[in-house]
Amino acid sequence: MKKVMLLPALLIIAVVAGLYWQANVRRQDQPMPPASEEPMLIFSTAFGPGSPIPQKYTCDGEDANPPLGFSNVPKDTVSLALVMDDPDAPAGVWVHWLLWNMEPSTVQIAENSVPAKAIQGQASSGRNAYGGPCPPSGRHRYFFKLYALDTKLNLPSYSSATELEQAMVGHVLAKAELMGTYGRSGK
Repeated sequence: MKKVMLLPALLIIAVVAGLYWQANVRRQDQPMPPASEEPMLIFSTAFGPGSPIPQKYTCDGEDANPPLGFSNVPKDTVSLALVMDDPDAPAGVWVHWLLWNMEPSTVQIAENSVPAKAIQGQASSGRNAYGGPCPPSGRHRYFFKLYALDTKLNLPSYSSATELEQAMVGHVLAKAELMGTYGRSGK
């Protein structure tokens, strides 16, 4: 009877040990981030995730950028980049704002401002400035994407989102997103 009960007990121990090993032993080809690091975040005091962006920050208002905050930027970050775009635009993704080479110590972008030393790239409007939500019809989604990079980017200010994204390949340490919506009344 003891031998019959011993076999299931050994089997349970083997399964538990295997699960423990699988969960706690890092494979060399799959490095894991330190468990103590929280994910990088981007947020706004003007609107919450998935919420409407106030009219003040759109073409129907002051067309000023909303205040943005950042937290949990990785320690090895050399610079930050930001892309704001609208994937719901009729002609494809419309880029509203591009920033790069922000200092890694940047924890916020104040309303209607650009961080010191940051470079503003060329938005879909052709301007090197923030252009607020201005959908031709319906309610659109607007994504503020923050990137922590392991380098500063050597890009001229007339660079587009495509050029920025190409320059970031292989240099992204972390990414965070904030999505807000906007629909123009009567449109």
